[in-house]
Parts: sequence; C-alpha cells; structure tokens
Amino acid sequence: MNWPYEVRIGWRYTRAGRAGRRNGFISFISGVSMIGISLGVAALIIVLSVMNGFQKEVRDRMLSVIAHVELFDAGGVALEDWRALAAKAAQHPQVRAAAPFVSSQALIARGEDMRGAVVRGIDPAEEANVTPLAAQLKDGVLARLTPGSWGVVLGVQLARSLGVQEGDTITLVTPSGQTTPAGVVPRLKQVTLVGTFNAGHYEYDSGMALMHIDDAARLFRTGGPVGVQLRLADQQAAREVSAQLGVTLGPGVLVRDWTRTNAAWYDAVQIEKRMMFIILTLIVAVAAFNLVSTLVMTVTDKQADIAILRTLGASPRSIMGIFMVQGAASGVLGTVGGLGLGLLVAFNIDVIIPALERLLHTSFLPGSIYLITQMPSDPQAADIVPIGLISLVLAFVATLYPSWRASRVNPAEALRYE
Repeated sequence: MNWPYEVRIGWRYTRAGRAGRRNGFISFISGVSMIGISLGVAALIIVLSVMNGFQKEVRDRMLSVIAHVELFDAGGVALEDWRALAAKAAQHPQVRAAAPFVSSQALIARGEDMRGAVVRGIDPAEEANVTPLAAQLKDGVLARLTPGSWGVVLGVQLARSLGVQEGDTITLVTPSGQTTPAGVVPRLKQVTLVGTFNAGHYEYDSGMALMHIDDAARLFRTGGPVGVQLRLADQQAAREVSAQLGVTLGPGVLVRDWTRTNAAWYDAVQIEKRMMFIILTLIVAVAAFNLVSTLVMTVTDKQADIAILRTLGASPRSIMGIFMVQGAASGVLGTVGGLGLGLLVAFNIDVIIPALERLLHTSFLPGSIYLITQMPSDPQAADIVPIGLISLVLAFVATLYPSWRASRVNPAEALRYE
C-alpha cells in the first residue's frame, strides 16, 4: 500500500526492535513495555469485570426483595386510594407493575431472645408482580399469609438466630405504645411463624419479616397502605424514572428509588469502583511511560539514520512522525493484546477459577463464609472502551518527548564520526 514514508519507516523500526536485529537491549525494553501495557490493561479489565459481577449479584439479590421505586404520601399518612396512585404512575412507559405495602420497624421476641427487624405488610397476590422473591414464594409460603391469621414469614437467618421453626409463636413489639393507668407501655402481639424465606442477601435474611398487609395495618395502626411499590422495565433507570414521577405525581407524593433506599451501599460501590479504576490505571501509565526510555534509546541508536534522512530532505516534523508511529504502534499492540487477554479471562473466569482451586487445593469463596461460591464476572463496554482509549492516549503522550528530541538532531553532529 502507498503509505506515507513516515509510517513505513516507523513501522519498520517497530518490527526491527521487536525482532532484536539491531539492538538486543532496546528490543528487550520495547518488549517489556508492550507486555507491561498488556498486563496493565488486562488486569484493569479483569478486576472491573469481577467487581461488576459481585455488584450485579448483590444488586439482583437485593432487588429480589425490594421494589425498584416506592411512592409515599408526603405527609407520612396512609394512602387514601393506592390503586388510583398506581394507575397514575403506570402511565410512565417504564412502570410494569405496582403493589401496596406497609412497613415499620419492630422487635421480635422469642423467650429471652429479641431481635430488631423491619416488618413489611404485603398483599401476596399483588406483591408477586413486583418482587421476584414474592413471585417465587407466591404459591408456597406467602399463600399462608391470610387476613386475620396473624401469620408471619421470617428471613432464614432471623429465624435461625431466634431459634424458631414453622408453627412456633413469637411476639412482635411495636414502636408505638399504648396509654394505660400505669403509663405508656409497648404494644405486644402474638403471631405465628408460617414459613421462612432465603433471599441470599444477609441484610434481609437477618432483619426482615413479612405479614399480610391487613394484619400489618391493624398492628401498626396505619389505617391502610402507607406506600406503593413499582417494578420498572429497566432497574438501572430507577433514578431517572423516580425524578420524572416526582414531577408527574406532584409535591404531595414522595418518590424514592432503590439507589436512595440503599444509598450507603450504592455510593460505596461506586466510589470503590472509581478508586480501583484510578489505581489500576496507574499501572497502565507506568507501563506506557516505559516507552519513553525505549524511544530515547532508539533515537540515540538511530541518530545516523536520522541525519541521513534529514540530508535527503526529510523535515523535522517527518522525523518526529516516524518515532511517534513507532511508539504508537507499540502502544496499540500492547493495548490490543491486553484487551484480548483481559476479555479472554473475564469471559472464562468461571472455568479458570475452579481450575486454580483444584490445582491449589483451596477455595477462594468458601460457601460457609460467602453467599456466593463462584467468582462472578460481568464485562461491560462502558468500562472496556475507556480502558482502551486511556491506554492509547497514555502511549501516545509518552512518544511526544522522544519524538521531539529526534526532530532536533543536528545532521552534521550526528555524521561527524560516521
């Protein structure tokens, strides 16, 4: 192909350096630079993919219990007509289903054992349209929650900590007391454990109880549902949809999405991922700037060639372009290699990790400690594309000084001793 001579000479220098035909040490340094870029890019892709995988696992388990968006009366009172509010919210194209709920904190006691928990009153039939856990348990455990039966379903960890089994009687202590001649005393209610659920998320398995919404409304004296849960077509759009619903429904309705309900976890994950990206990018930067030493040595070695090119009419800009092509080619090769290696590992980590566990006779995620026993991975283009671009930009920046230095070589000085 009729490429500009700067590109052809720069590419020839790159191949010659890699082959080690002219200077073995320069060839070695150049190879180390490209391998360093590849390993840095691959490490960045693998780590972020694993972080995305863990985030997805935790998020999916969390959203199997709670809804994507919740609506409340801004005055903190029960909703007069939750179906009308749900119908108005359903006009948004992202809303797929709605269900009423009552939620309050309470103490659950069994003998001398007492645990704090969030008691959530639900309509089993409607709840199944909103949360995957309710859909899974609709015809089983949740079918036992009937109005007036005063049954309760506990998270498996909460039931285990209280030492209770299905059919046992437990006591709910509500936060609002009742006035008696002896003063204000807590209100107690005996309820029957009709089953347990296992969401795979410790916070909910150890701190949540489900009741029928009618029983919960009577227990907490709310007079009816206090909120409406919404399921969206895209859970990642929850913040945007909640902002739009806030405008549509007016100031009398408080809208809260799952990222704000679990703001501590959501913000911590975002900050951790951002910091990990910055830290691992420094590895790529160190490898990319190794190209500086490679190109400086190449310029020193090729001074005679540069002088001859200058005497043949090559401009300083052309000389600079030659070495920029050489450095950029090394950066591109290293980046492409890193992308290939990183994606190969990220997409096959479910095969690689078990093989390493068998080889080392160990377990990286023991089932007795972690709820997740397999290393998850979720490569995302939103992470991979910036990684590739940053690597290329750093490699390009690293070529500027050596290329400029090559363009400043004086032909007479370079050929004096030739």
